[in-house]
Amino acid sequence: MAALLLPLALCACQPRKPTPPAGEGGDARRGKALLAQFQCGSCHHIPGVESARGKAAPSLAEFGLRSYIAGRWPNRQADLVRWISTPRSMDPATLMPDMGVSPEDARHMAAYLYSLQ
Repeated sequence: MAALLLPLALCACQPRKPTPPAGEGGDARRGKALLAQFQCGSCHHIPGVESARGKAAPSLAEFGLRSYIAGRWPNRQADLVRWISTPRSMDPATLMPDMGVSPEDARHMAAYLYSLQ
């Protein structure tokens, strides 16, 4: 009996990573296609997006588990949509280019990024 309870006790000691709420109104499948269309993988490594093996910008692997966007803003959908669609409105000095992503498309892209856990 003790052998069965030990794994459960050890699991309880593991810290849980915060998970941001899933994006409202976003379609992760559409977001995945948009990430490829806008060639986000030219700079970022994005799991599941073909040819998204960029190394010039941070990897977006496990993005859904992150607490912050670009290390500065709380990982909330509204902030992520704004960051994707108009990054320089949040940080004028960012190297992330404005790719002309609409807020609607950014919402779909955010839904895919939140699925990466």
